[in-house]
Amino acid sequence: MIINPLTQDTIYQLNPAVSMIPASNTKLFTTASALNLLGGGYAISTKIFSSDLNIKDGVVNGNLYIKGYGNPNFSTRDLELMTSQLKGKNIKLITGDIIGDDTYFDDIYTRDDWIKNEKANVKLPPISALVIDRNRTFVQSKRGRRVRRYVQYVDDPPLYAAQLLKEKLEEAGIVVNGVAAKGITPGDLPVLSEKKILLRDLIALINKHSDNFYAEVLFKTIGAAASGKQGNSFYSTQAVLNFIEDNAILKEGTSVVDGSGISRFNQITVGAIAGILEKMYFDLKNYEDFYNSLSIAGIDGTLKGRLTGTPAENNMRGKTGTLNGVTSLSGYLTSLNGEDIIISIIFEFEKGSWNYYRSIQDRIAETVANWDE
Repeated sequence: MIINPLTQDTIYQLNPAVSMIPASNTKLFTTASALNLLGGGYAISTKIFSSDLNIKDGVVNGNLYIKGYGNPNFSTRDLELMTSQLKGKNIKLITGDIIGDDTYFDDIYTRDDWIKNEKANVKLPPISALVIDRNRTFVQSKRGRRVRRYVQYVDDPPLYAAQLLKEKLEEAGIVVNGVAAKGITPGDLPVLSEKKILLRDLIALINKHSDNFYAEVLFKTIGAAASGKQGNSFYSTQAVLNFIEDNAILKEGTSVVDGSGISRFNQITVGAIAGILEKMYFDLKNYEDFYNSLSIAGIDGTLKGRLTGTPAENNMRGKTGTLNGVTSLSGYLTSLNGEDIIISIIFEFEKGSWNYYRSIQDRIAETVANWDE
């Protein structure tokens, strides 16, 4: 589908209302919904709380809590910096436990039913509100003289976070009398340290690099923020569908089951994708953040190696999508005559290769960028 949002002209359409597998074009719905709900300046945090209201004596008489609010970018390095901040507050002793809290989301960490028909290795780490290093660790094994390094997913994210925080505190010389455990942070506790990522920065990581894990964590964040309750996939799906309906975007034929597009159970029309892009185009508050989150053809992200040497290079801002037998491309272009154009293309195929159908997508984008009428 090709439209001019300013003139409201449909330049070309073929099967605009036919449900298709969008692959990672689903991320356009996730990130647009998040911006609409929260705004690009919204801070997604990981926080450390103290159950002791007075730590001037250098002693936390009670527990420390580390709670995640859906920051998928949080790392061991961030945890070390937060530990340094606690050291800087002259904390020397914690008499209680170190508690990991990921109750901002539910504890359904995996949904392998999403990908049961996929041959590609797209299984994700646990999707949790409290994340460290993408909920992965690296393990080494030695066979003979060969040392292999492989990824191992964290089984229990809140407990792992508590254990790692306890370890870093002790490395910094802070004594912890208690144990690492998981639990719920009581209300109204003082925040000792916080690490956050702004939503506009997170969606750029998601859309430019098509990051499935980050998208799924954001998907649950949307559900939590929209419902005011513990985030889960049901609330997330309802929030996205409400965003579609509230903005008069073609809803018929649209089924959203995840935030990343790795599931073949997602069904979306190119009419709905074009509608999302058009809605954001006219959103004065959020368009810049949304536009800047997309890959630049020939320059960065998943479009870095495409459309080079054409009028679409450094022009098109788009989102790609890839699954077995599926390739999608949607985004914004400016034609030679200065008109802004929206395109959305999905191919589902049983024969042929991704590269073949991507070459067709690229020729369409190049043709649109060349228009001078």
